[in-house]
Amino acid sequence: MKKLSFLLAVTAMVLFAGCGPRRSQAYYEKPSQVLSANYDGSYVIRVQVRAKDAAIAFTDGQRKAVEEVIFKGVKAGSNGISDLKPLCFDLNAREKYEDYFNAFFRDGGAWTQYASLKDKRVGSTRYQRDGRQMVESVTVTVNRAGLKARLQADGIIPMEGRY
Repeated sequence: MKKLSFLLAVTAMVLFAGCGPRRSQAYYEKPSQVLSANYDGSYVIRVQVRAKDAAIAFTDGQRKAVEEVIFKGVKAGSNGISDLKPLCFDLNAREKYEDYFNAFFRDGGAWTQYASLKDKRVGSTRYQRDGRQMVESVTVTVNRAGLKARLQADGIIPMEGRY
């Protein structure tokens, strides 16, 4: 009788273990997208970051947007704006100019001059929370023209017409 009740209990646990809501802990990163272009050479970009709280997410989002404009480029959104090509086409630039970019991207570094949250609208920030972190979509304005001029002046990328 004990074996039968044990067998029934195990069978019930196996059958009901699969019931209930399934929650995926997988994290799929959405690519950054260009939302709009301003007449001063800046672009509004939506990036997705993971962080502990909103303040860290906003800072990391700004840094990620500047980094993508320099190294990766940014895909166009659905509003007719074309893709942004990367400013630096040298694939090894991050390693080649490691000291420069480490200083540039440090906390409070020069990257802060080229990223802002000025075009962030109320309700444009979307987030999802799990137990420890939040995934947040942040709207960032990046001054691409100023960033390009800075990298050219510092000798990281070639001047226009010189290759």
